[in-house]
Amino acid sequence: MDTLRKNGWVKMGKIEITDITVQLHHETDKAVLVSDDGNKIHAVWLPKSQIEIEDKGKGVLEITLPIWIAKEKGLI
Repeated sequence: MDTLRKNGWVKMGKIEITDITVQLHHETDKAVLVSDDGNKIHAVWLPKSQIEIEDKGKGVLEITLPIWIAKEKGLI
């Protein structure tokens, strides 16, 4: 698989992905409710099937996800 990194984004094949650091507010088997500012009012649901999660502790997650999802959810 070809990988290209530019401006914090990574292109893997035809899908551009990015890493974001977020605050976890709630989690189910299929999704996580997160915000990029720690405010639950601004939180959005992300489907676990479309993301990779790294737990950084104290409710902080680093999430790798497709750019289109991050844009659609207002995270970038």
